[in-house]
Amino acid sequence: MRTLKTSEAAAVLNVSPNTLRAWERRFGYPKPQRSPGKHRLYTHGEIAALRDALQEGLSISSAISRARESVAADTHVLVGALAAYELERADAAMEGALALRSVERSVEEVLLPSLEEIGDRNGTDSAPWALAARWAGEWLLRAQRLSPPPSAMPSVLLGDATRDQLDPDALALRALELCTTRIGLRTLTLPVTGLAGLGDVLSAYEPRVVVIAGGEELDDDVARWAYRVRASSGALPVLLFRRGGRDDRTRTTGARHLASAPTIAAGQLADLAEGGSRESIADDLEFDDLAVPTPPRRRLSA
Repeated sequence: MRTLKTSEAAAVLNVSPNTLRAWERRFGYPKPQRSPGKHRLYTHGEIAALRDALQEGLSISSAISRARESVAADTHVLVGALAAYELERADAAMEGALALRSVERSVEEVLLPSLEEIGDRNGTDSAPWALAARWAGEWLLRAQRLSPPPSAMPSVLLGDATRDQLDPDALALRALELCTTRIGLRTLTLPVTGLAGLGDVLSAYEPRVVVIAGGEELDDDVARWAYRVRASSGALPVLLFRRGGRDDRTRTTGARHLASAPTIAAGQLADLAEGGSRESIADDLEFDDLAVPTPPRRRLSA
């Protein structure tokens, strides 16, 4: 995917960099990524779509609407391919999305919304959903394998509390894995039902943050797993990702929800893993009612 610096994007649009940043603040478009040095990087496809719309003589608000419609067309193409069970065409649709967006935004703006529409049309217990979900899961795994190797940043432990690979939350978890990996975090995903040997694995990875993703496993089992994690690694912060409320929960204030968007959630995790506080990752994170006990302090022996 080709990206442009602010000055380059402004030159393509024949405006000043200040004007481009003003459009971004007012309209939320074009939406830049951030380089490792925190500089804006615009995708060439979005800038080109906006340039073409402006050349038709449209006002800036109308041109942005036209450009957004052009970019949003990828979702309709992917839904059509999956609805027709044409997986090769679905692959091509994602290739087209990648020409306009980063991998992360292609997943968040095209792949996940398309799968949500397939689920709404057919139900997540249907054969069409199973076909689409398996394709999406495989696509996400391929994208993660092609991601750059993790940097020296800290590790994040993801506790998988989803039902199986056809659980809609499992796709969101795969997307979170991809986004965290691509920003350099070392990501380890383990099922919350696996307790044997857990301490040995955690000793090798030394996670800084724990995330419980999905809402299928019982709260008692999740809390038991989180307790074992903390007993091995210390009182790590525990956050929740796409874990809905359950009637049988004990009321506590033990954990907080990450943003449901994988790209935002990955950024929150990066901030927290690098030393931020739970209160600083987002002002609107809400307390959840999942009980996550803190292990007692161990006595030191002479």
